[in-house]
Amino acid sequence: MKVSWWSIVAVTSAFGVVSVFSSLDISGQNAAPPPTPTYKDVAPILFNHCASCHRPGQIAPFSLLTYNDAAKRAALIADLTASRFMPPWKPVPGYGDFKDANYLSDAELATLKNWAEAKAPEGNAADLPKPPQFADGWQLGKPDLTLKMPQPFQIPAEGEDIYQCFVLPLNVPNGANIAAVEIHPGNRKVLHHTLLYLNSDGSAREKVNETADPGYRCFGGPGVRSKESLGGWAPGAKPHLLPNGTATTVPPNADVIMQNHYHPSGKPETDQSEIGIYFAKGPVEKTVFNVPMTHRDLTIPAGDSHYQVTSTFITPIDLEVIGITPHMHLLGQDIKVTATLPDGQVKSMVWIKDWDFNWQGQYQYRSPLLLPKGTKIELQATYDNSSENPKNPNAPPQTVHWGENTTDEMCIAFIQVQTRNPADRLTVMMSLAQQLNLMRYRREKSQSFSAPNK
Repeated sequence: MKVSWWSIVAVTSAFGVVSVFSSLDISGQNAAPPPTPTYKDVAPILFNHCASCHRPGQIAPFSLLTYNDAAKRAALIADLTASRFMPPWKPVPGYGDFKDANYLSDAELATLKNWAEAKAPEGNAADLPKPPQFADGWQLGKPDLTLKMPQPFQIPAEGEDIYQCFVLPLNVPNGANIAAVEIHPGNRKVLHHTLLYLNSDGSAREKVNETADPGYRCFGGPGVRSKESLGGWAPGAKPHLLPNGTATTVPPNADVIMQNHYHPSGKPETDQSEIGIYFAKGPVEKTVFNVPMTHRDLTIPAGDSHYQVTSTFITPIDLEVIGITPHMHLLGQDIKVTATLPDGQVKSMVWIKDWDFNWQGQYQYRSPLLLPKGTKIELQATYDNSSENPKNPNAPPQTVHWGENTTDEMCIAFIQVQTRNPADRLTVMMSLAQQLNLMRYRREKSQSFSAPNK
C-alpha cells in the first residue's frame, strides 16, 4: 500500500508536530538504486578471500590479482561464490566463532553478483587498489628448528591423489615445549594440504623402513596408533603462535609425521616441504593437548544413504577449548559438535553440513570456549554409503568399518584444550576412554537384544 505524505502530516499535526517532507514516497518506488559496483569495490573482496590461493605459484588454476584477471571470470566468480563452493570455508556461520574465517557476507556476495551482471566495469583506474604483497619467507620469523623432508618426493603427471607420510626426527632427547609450527610447502602446484602428528614409540620409523620410497603411503591418518596432532597447512592458512605461557608438550625422542596430500598437476613434479618449529619462550603455565571425540565401532551398511552416529562425553573437569578439527573420510556428509553446559545452555562448537575430505581444516576459536565440569559434548555425524554418492570408493557399495584405508571410514573431532595442570590430560583421557567403552558396551548389548533368534 502506498501512503500519502499528506496523511502523515495530518496525523502528526494532530499531536502538535508538523514535519516537512520533501519528495517522500513511503513505498520506496522512487528510491534511487544503489550504485553499480566497480573493480574498486570488488578488489578488496578478492584480495582478502581469494588471492592467498589465486596467485602465481599457488594451488589455484588462475590468478585474481588484477582487474583483467577478475573481469574475464566475473560470471564464474559470482556463480561459485553464490553457491558457497568458493572460497572453501566449511564451517556453518554461527556454529563456532573462528579466527581467520574465510566466509563471504551477504553484502560481499551481492557486490560480486551485481558487478558480474553489470559486465564487470573497471571504474576509475586511479582509484584501483594495489594487489596485496605476500611474504615468501617464514611468516612467524626465523624458526628455532627447521625440519625438511629427507629427499625430494616424486609426483607423477597423472593418476590418483597421493597421501604420503614422511618421518622427521625432532632430536629433542629431553622433550620440548612448542609454541607454533609453520609449514613451508615445497611445491604448491601439487601439495593440496599437510597434517602433522607426533609419534614417540618409533612405530612410524618402522613403517618407513618397510618401503623403498621416501616415507610411506597413508590415508585418513598417519597409520600408527601413537599419534597427537601438531597442526597443519592448507592453501590460505595462517600460522599462529600460542599465547605466551602456553605450549604443546613434546615427549623425549619424538618424531614429527608429515602427512602430505598430493594432487597430480599434469606433468611430473617433485616436492620437498619443510616445517619451522618455534619453542616456547619463558615458563609454560598452560599445556595444550587434543581430546579425540570418536565413534570407533562404525558399521555403515552398503546402500545406506543416511547413516547416522552419535557419541557423547561428559567433561570430568573444567575445559578451556581453543580449537577443533573434525575428521571423516569419503562417505562423510555432515558432522556437528555441540556442548550442553550443566545449566542447560547449548554452545555450538562446529557444524560442517557439506563435508569434503579435500577441504578439511583445523579451526581455532577467536576466544577460548569455557566448558565447566559436567558439560555434555555431543558429536553427530552422517554418512552416505549409497551408489548415489560420487565419492564412494566402492562400486558397488560395500559395508564399511573404521580404518585407515581409503575404503574405510572414521568419525573424529579432535578438541584442542589448554590447561594449567599437566595431570588434567590423564584425567580427561581416562574419563573419555571409560565413557566411550561404556557407550560401546551399551550399543553391543542393545544390538544383541534386538538381533533375531537363530
